[in-house]
Amino acid sequence: MHRACHEIHVLWAQHQVHHTSEDFNMGVGIRQSILQGWCGFIFYLPLALVIPPAQFVMHHQFSYLYMFWIHTDTIKTLGPLEYVLNTPSHHRIHHGSNPYCIDVNYGGVLIIWDKIFRTFRPEMKGDRIVYGLIYQQPSFNPLHLQTFYTKYVISKFKGYNNWGHKLRAVLDRPSWKPGVAIRFKDMPEDPKIHLQIKYDVVLPRWCTAYLLTHYSLVLYGFYQLFLAHMGMSPISVLILVLYILGSLTVFGMILDASPKAPILEMARCVIMIFIARWISPSWGVVISPPLQLFYILSALFWSLFVYKTVEIRAVKSSD
Repeated sequence: MHRACHEIHVLWAQHQVHHTSEDFNMGVGIRQSILQGWCGFIFYLPLALVIPPAQFVMHHQFSYLYMFWIHTDTIKTLGPLEYVLNTPSHHRIHHGSNPYCIDVNYGGVLIIWDKIFRTFRPEMKGDRIVYGLIYQQPSFNPLHLQTFYTKYVISKFKGYNNWGHKLRAVLDRPSWKPGVAIRFKDMPEDPKIHLQIKYDVVLPRWCTAYLLTHYSLVLYGFYQLFLAHMGMSPISVLILVLYILGSLTVFGMILDASPKAPILEMARCVIMIFIARWISPSWGVVISPPLQLFYILSALFWSLFVYKTVEIRAVKSSD
């Protein structure tokens, strides 16, 4: 499944979310696509013929737990375990955008499969790995990161008149083009990739504090939803899930210093007030008056930005 997600364009459009980070840390381990599970299930389905579903689910979760910790630059080598297990050293290569990092080290827990199928490449002394995508789309907006490549695949599909080309644009490798197309892994390394400046936006301290506070509230709200969702109606759960996803998207737009962020953040706070005062009581959930007041003040604060009374001054270090 993992190899297919790298070598079939439409599947890569989902899996690429996991590879968008320009840093390599454990946060990357949970940087996942919303749709990849729906694309990858077909690879796992035949296992149901021989493996009880409960055992598969347990194994699958343990595999993901293992794969979480290997996203780190801190651990250099695990000695003899490098011969058998997928380790941070092996997985660093997998996440690089250098040509020698493309289409190698697909293993999840074990690295022996890559050695059997000749897709293994060890980390070597002197390797300078550049993380991220070959064609990077820097942003902190999760909605953008989840969708931009799918839009590209659709545009590539529409760009061909020949149905054979249309299908190959979706189902062939990401680098495919009509005629003789060189694979990314066979391209010479461009020295300029080592001069790339990582995308960052330097926000005022008050803005950072604001985001940390509101993100903490959203995280706590998600935890409460996790505890109570089984006793709630599906439509109520859907509304709150969409609100949480919308909140994370707006936070990403603030981090990007998007000009649309102030009005969307004001709207987000107003929606939260509406939910707190008129909807949540019917769910048996009481949101305290001080917290409601905090969201009212937040909405009023962002109205100053909407009406251009003040503006966020941010510096994008990539400019």
